[in-house]
Amino acid sequence: MIDSLKTFLLVAREGNFSEVARQQDLAVSSVARKIDALESELGSVLFHRSPRRIALTDAGEQFLPRARNILGELAEARNALHQIDDSPQGLLTVTAPTVFGRRHVVPLVADFMRRHPGIEVDLHLSDEVTDLAEQGVDLAVRIGVLPDSDLQATLLAPVRLVACASPAYLDRHGRPGAPVELLQHQCITVATPPSPPFVWRFAGVNGNRPLPVKGRLRTDDKDAMWQAALAGLGIIHIATWVVSESLRNGQLELLFPQELSGAPAEGLPGIYAVRAPGRGRSHRARLFIQSLRDAVGDPPWWDLPPAAAGH
Repeated sequence: MIDSLKTFLLVAREGNFSEVARQQDLAVSSVARKIDALESELGSVLFHRSPRRIALTDAGEQFLPRARNILGELAEARNALHQIDDSPQGLLTVTAPTVFGRRHVVPLVADFMRRHPGIEVDLHLSDEVTDLAEQGVDLAVRIGVLPDSDLQATLLAPVRLVACASPAYLDRHGRPGAPVELLQHQCITVATPPSPPFVWRFAGVNGNRPLPVKGRLRTDDKDAMWQAALAGLGIIHIATWVVSESLRNGQLELLFPQELSGAPAEGLPGIYAVRAPGRGRSHRARLFIQSLRDAVGDPPWWDLPPAAAGH
């Protein structure tokens, strides 16, 4: 069965029996018999066969990811058995959003590699969404509302937003006493409309819809928003993982403390570690995910009051 699954994947990729026969050093008839046996075992026709090309049927298309997962899980189990008595070794490929990666993943990688000297890490920081299977990525950190998929997702932390500004800005323009007063202030907003629906939204304000705030500066980069706020250019409404250190050291001031109390607002995205099932490096990926969870904490350290955070 396992051998037939491997042959099935090769035929699906190459589109003909001859090339698969060449790769496996077999007769074309032997390749065809393996596919016949698999189709008989499953009770479904997996390929449309013609003299020019072999193409997957609808049943074959549905079976393809499952076949990959079966072989991947087998490789994972074999790898786990080999590592029972051995320290984990080999390559781990990780992607993360640029700003979050610089602030929270890179420091973790250093500690992770010290604790697991046999593991090499390829870390890619990008805001592009990577196809894990196509790019050969073992683990991705993603921030957002995850769509339905075959990916295995671990929630690392909810996203909590806070409105904040520098002391210099507040000295010049005054401190808003309620979220609705933001309409009279310089707010640093995104440059590419529309804004995410959860930004500038406050419970019980404006019918729970985002406030139509405005400002002279617009940017799509979270680091640029943070730096602009530090420079006194306006108020930002941004995730705590971006500004927690600045709130603790007084460079920025929290405007509405209620945003840090209670449960995060509904509809906010989360921070996830996702991986494709069945990859042979999943043991290393799980170790990395556990390290991420330990580093973030529950609740996340960046959502704790300064005295409790210890960072």
